[in-house]
Amino acid sequence: INAEYMGDEVLSLRIMATAEMIKQQLHGLMEKKSVEEVKQFLSWLLDDSVPQPVCREVLKELAALLLTDDESRFEFQKAVGHFALEELQPRIVSFQEESILIRESLAELYDAEDDWSMVARTLAQIPLDSGSRAGDDAYKLQHFVKLATLYIKMDDHVEAERYINRAGQLVQEGTSNDFMLLKYKGAFAQIQDYKRKFLEAAIRYYDLAQVAKVEEDQIFALRKAIICTILAEAGPQRSRMLNTLYRDERSSKLEVILYKSLEKMHLERIIRPNEVDELKQFLSPHHLALLPDNSTVLDRAVTQHNLLAVSNLYYNITFSELGRLLGVTAERAERIAAKMIAEDRMKGTIDQIRGLLEFSNDPSAALVQWDAQIQQLCGLVEGICDAIVANHPEFEAPLAAALA
Repeated sequence: INAEYMGDEVLSLRIMATAEMIKQQLHGLMEKKSVEEVKQFLSWLLDDSVPQPVCREVLKELAALLLTDDESRFEFQKAVGHFALEELQPRIVSFQEESILIRESLAELYDAEDDWSMVARTLAQIPLDSGSRAGDDAYKLQHFVKLATLYIKMDDHVEAERYINRAGQLVQEGTSNDFMLLKYKGAFAQIQDYKRKFLEAAIRYYDLAQVAKVEEDQIFALRKAIICTILAEAGPQRSRMLNTLYRDERSSKLEVILYKSLEKMHLERIIRPNEVDELKQFLSPHHLALLPDNSTVLDRAVTQHNLLAVSNLYYNITFSELGRLLGVTAERAERIAAKMIAEDRMKGTIDQIRGLLEFSNDPSAALVQWDAQIQQLCGLVEGICDAIVANHPEFEAPLAAALA
């Protein structure tokens, strides 16, 4: 093809015609499933004698041909894809876009085999600082969120956080892709969960429960928000989150043990050991990992919660008695109380000489809680009355008279 003696339009037609003929050869070789023959073909194709426009068209076709649902062809397709990338490496500047397409096709093959490690390794080598993708923020966001999600699946939350932080920079600059924004929020919440930043994770999960388009996704996120709130360290922020979740009508439709635990924690009632055991079925493996003191995050959260519940029942208590109520030693009960007081998550003073914990309870707080419980009861009664009237309109007048 000699560009010197023909116009642009004629040249374009000749390039397309040549590319089509070579594509047909490629189709035939791919059908034969002969790795060596395809390798010889690609070596010839990427020789300097073949014009770059022709090479680009054929390589794009190769990327499309690599995609298949036939599992018997996976190994052949992967071998061809990897060889093509090796051959392209010396000329990557000229064929960067085609290299990206081949990598994406390879990633799809590994994804079909649930080989998350190879999917991540393949996609991570896509250059985003040069070429056509350098200015495509939407593609970058999708790419970073995809990689973060893959590393979460592999339990590599250090790498996941690295990519989700890069995605976060693009989210802050604004995006119109609602679906990708939801995926970003979900991945971010999972990473906070794994890092044991349970309160932050709960807030993110609850945000997802509010904006997710599918009801199933809303319930999943709400359940995660409740679990993370239960696992969070006791304190005012956690209490506010418990209140928010408890008032959400959807919470009462979840599993009974989960809702009952949420209710008890919101109302600051003591959680019993058998209830702690029942909660474990909702936890992920990293929730049950042992802390330095040989307890789990669930044990820690329940112990701190029970200590706050005890503070509503007692003006003061000995550490030996407190340890008995919490199911821990007196020394550990003292350490927990001291930490919560120091972090301003509980009001009180410690008398080490007498081995006594004195709670600085606000008398008005009990009245406020009592008022809230009365208000909640009235709301439930009103809901029952509305349900009765909806199903039996003839009772509307008698009920109205009784409530007047």
